Amino acid sequence: MMDRHGPEHVDGPRAARPRSVVRILLAIVGLLLIVLFAGLGTWQVQRLQWKLALIERIESRVGANPVAPPSAAHWSSVSKESHEYRHVRLAGHFLYDYSTPVQAVSNLGAGFWLVTPLCTTDGTIVLVNRGFIPAADNRAGRYPARRADGKPCAAVAATPHSFTGLLRIAEPGGGFLRENDPVNNRWFSRDVAGIASARGLNKVAPYFVDAARGQDPAGAPEKPVGGLTVISFQNNHLVYAITWYALALMVAAAWWFVARSGNDKENRKARNDGSKA
Repeated sequence: MMDRHGPEHVDGPRAARPRSVVRILLAIVGLLLIVLFAGLGTWQVQRLQWKLALIERIESRVGANPVAPPSAAHWSSVSKESHEYRHVRLAGHFLYDYSTPVQAVSNLGAGFWLVTPLCTTDGTIVLVNRGFIPAADNRAGRYPARRADGKPCAAVAATPHSFTGLLRIAEPGGGFLRENDPVNNRWFSRDVAGIASARGLNKVAPYFVDAARGQDPAGAPEKPVGGLTVISFQNNHLVYAITWYALALMVAAAWWFVARSGNDKENRKARNDGSKA
């Protein structure tokens, strides 16, 4: 005589196997997500520490007493990490005829940075962002794309002009979705190598300097507004870290809830099967 419970005993284990496999796969995926989100949170904490150290380092450089900029012998070692925003003092003579307007947006509105070569007292050239000029001041022909003929520093005045500023790293290529156009004298970034090449200048430092406010000589042909360097660093790493850790906790809670629910179901089924038997 066939046991009326026979089919249930045959089909039950078969039906349970797929459910068990699914639960195992979900558990594996959940654990992987927990590890991933926790790892991303830890990475953001590390980024936060790096950003805070960076901000502290830059603020200390900006507020320090001015020092001499790197000489030609040390140009190869100039980097963003070790030199940007250093407070420097320069001395030399501006080559106003080779000034280059670079498109910019500042606190004063849309206009241009006026980048002028400086013949330094050691015989090299440093490009100096003398400051901001309104768009109306860059009228046609005001700053033509002149090229140096021979040695432009040979004919400068005898008394050098001394001033201070912040050392900046060159910005090659151009701006967002806009490439520099040396042929048409259109510049969207302070590309030191590009500007030097377009002006035919040699022995040019691989960095430029943002001049502080009011640093132009008395006889300068124009008076751009200096001292507009924006020193701002986004620091959202703590928010990102909290977000990733919260996601890890949510996945862990969901994983625990699903695992507990599965165990409760199995326990109830075992009790039911035992009572039927």
